[in-house]
Amino acid sequence: MPRKGKTTNHSAKELSGKVKAATQNASGGAAGKADRAGGKAGHSKFQCWVCMQQAPDLKSMKAHHDSKHSKIDWDDSKYVDLHELHGGTTQGVAVVGSHKKSKKNAKEAGK
Repeated sequence: MPRKGKTTNHSAKELSGKVKAATQNASGGAAGKADRAGGKAGHSKFQCWVCMQQAPDLKSMKAHHDSKHSKIDWDDSKYVDLHELHGGTTQGVAVVGSHKKSKKNAKEAGK
């Protein structure tokens, strides 16, 4: 209960929880779960054919290959762009975004 004559302040935990709820990508049911996982392609473009490690680009994949699989010769034709193969990563089902922005835009539209 607040003290007499004192305004109630919001705690950092409460404020960070509100920010997280407004901006976290966490909705959409089963489709949203698949969407947050990156869809069929996943979030990375390339996957190592030896150990299934993922990498965002061929340069990173080559660095991984040189580091972890130095005895095997590098052949970039063995790596397929998963985003191109599966048609992108996600459909955007689970993207909520900030509720604050939508309220602000609604107020501006009403003026």
